[in-house]
Amino acid sequence: MAIENVQQLLTEQLGKHRCDVISTTAMTGKDYYAVFFPVESVVASITATNIQTVAGSAASNLHTTFAAGTTLFLQVTAITLTSGVAICYYDQVI
Repeated sequence: MAIENVQQLLTEQLGKHRCDVISTTAMTGKDYYAVFFPVESVVASITATNIQTVAGSAASNLHTTFAAGTTLFLQVTAITLTSGVAICYYDQVI
């Protein structure tokens, strides 16, 4: 099957890898490449290896409330929510 557009490619990628569905349990030592929030969610802490830590850029800026439907595309190795739900997609194929 040929990929016809970017949305189809994204759908294929997010739907075919393993994922964790988390709430307030701290997740560490992970290899997520995308985190989707199906409901409004509050991030207490997050670690992502591809976030630059320079003036004005820090992972702590993501310690905030995310609206339902938000997706973060980051190399997340740890995440903890205060409330809400996140679907965290692994980089590895099933």
